[in-house]
Amino acid sequence: MKIYSTLSRQKEEFQPQGEVVTIYSCGVTPYAESHLGHAMNAVIFDTVRRYLLFRGYKVKFVQNITDVEDKIIDRANKLGIPPRELAEKFANRYFEDMATLNVMKPDIIPYATEEIPKMLEVIQGLVDKGHAYAVNGSVYFRVRSMPDYGKLSHRTLDSMQAGARIEPGEEKEDPMDFALWKAAKPGEPFWESPWGKGRPGWHIECSAMSLKYLGETIDIHCGGQDLIFPHHENEIAQSECFTGKKPFARIWMHNGLFQLGDEKMSKSIGNIVGIKQILEKHSADGFRMFVLGSHYRNPLTFSDEAIDAAEKGLERLIQAANSEPAPVKANAEKLDARSVRQKFTEVMDDDFNTPQALAVLFDIARDVNRGIEQGADVSELRHALKELSGVLGLTLKKPETAFTDAAPFIELLIKTRKQLRDAKQFKLADEIRDKLLETGVIMEDTAQGTTWKRKK
Repeated sequence: MKIYSTLSRQKEEFQPQGEVVTIYSCGVTPYAESHLGHAMNAVIFDTVRRYLLFRGYKVKFVQNITDVEDKIIDRANKLGIPPRELAEKFANRYFEDMATLNVMKPDIIPYATEEIPKMLEVIQGLVDKGHAYAVNGSVYFRVRSMPDYGKLSHRTLDSMQAGARIEPGEEKEDPMDFALWKAAKPGEPFWESPWGKGRPGWHIECSAMSLKYLGETIDIHCGGQDLIFPHHENEIAQSECFTGKKPFARIWMHNGLFQLGDEKMSKSIGNIVGIKQILEKHSADGFRMFVLGSHYRNPLTFSDEAIDAAEKGLERLIQAANSEPAPVKANAEKLDARSVRQKFTEVMDDDFNTPQALAVLFDIARDVNRGIEQGADVSELRHALKELSGVLGLTLKKPETAFTDAAPFIELLIKTRKQLRDAKQFKLADEIRDKLLETGVIMEDTAQGTTWKRKK
C-alpha cells in the first residue's frame, strides 16, 4: 500500500510502526452548523479508516474538538451563553450529521478544554528546552530554534517572514513566533498556569492531544489542505521540539478543498452550504458517491447537478445489489468475485484511488446484471458488491419511498404517455408528466426509454 505524504511530496510505502495504525484527524471548531467542507473531510478519512480495517489492520482513530477559540468566544458572548455550551451544542449536531452520512465515530474524541494539563506540560517542556519564552502572561514558540521549520509547507523562513507581522499587544521576539499560551483578556474563559491566567493557543491543542492519546510518533495525521500552514507546520515544530523525536507523523494526508465555483467554502467567507441543507435534497449515499468520485487530493466543486449525477450512478449499484434473485439454470456457472476484489484492492492500495474503486463497483454491477440475464449464479458477485461498497461507506439501501404501492399505476401511466406521444398527442402526454410531477414523481426520457423516480 502506498500513500502520498505532503511532507515528502511523494507516495510512500505504508509501514505502520506497530500492530495498531494510529491516526489523528483535526476536528471541527463548533460555533455554527457544520457544512459540506466538514462532510467532505469526514467522508474521505472515514473511507481511509474503513479501508485499513478491510485490509486487516487495527486502527485507533482520534479526532479532537476545538471548543475554545476566538470565533466560539465571540459568538457565545453575543448570544450571552458560556462558550462551552455553544461548542457542545454544535459539536453534538456535527456528530449527528456524521452519523447520517454513515461516518464511523472516532475511537477517542478529546475536547480541548478537558486537556489543559497536558498542554501546560508540553508548553513548560518547550520553555525548559529553550524553544519557547514567556512575555507578560503569554508564551510564544521560538520558531528559529527549529532549523527545519517549514518542511511540511515546503517554504523557507525568509519567504514566510515577508508576510508576517506582530499584532498590536504582542511582544514576540520574531514575527514568525506563534502563541502557545495566551494571557487572559476580559470576557474570555481562562485557566490557571505558571505564567498566569490564560488559555491555550490553537496549535498546541492538537499536539498535546495527539501525544497523550497516540504517543510521540503517529502513523497518519490528516486534515484539509488549508491546515498545512500554519497549523500543521506548527504542530510538527512544537511536537518534535518537545519530544526530541522525529518524525511527529510518518504520513501527512491532506484532502483538497471544497469549493463553490472558484472559492473555497468557508464559514469566515460566508459561502456556506450546510450538511442538513443538502441531505434534505440528496441521500447520504449520493453525497458519498459525489465525494469519492474525485481523488481525495483534488479540489471538489459543489453543484446539485453533480450530486444528481452521482445518485444516478448509485441507483445502478442499488439495483444490482437488491434486485430479486432470478432462477439459476441447471449446471449454471458460478461467477467468481476474486478478480474484482483484487482489482479493488490494487486501486485502493494506490493512495486510496476511490474513483477507480467506484469503477470496479460499476463493473461488478454490470456483471451481476449480465449474469442474471444468463441464468448464472451471481451470489458471490452480489456479496462482493455489498461488501466492497461498505468499505467505501455506501449502504446501498433502497431509498424509502411513498410510491412503492403506486409503482404499477405509475408504470401504466408511463406506458399510456408513450402511446399518446406515438400518436402525436403531445399535449395530453405532457399533462400526464406534469400531474405526476405535482405528486412528487419525476419522469425522465432517455434513449433506453422512460424512467421515474421520487422527487427528494
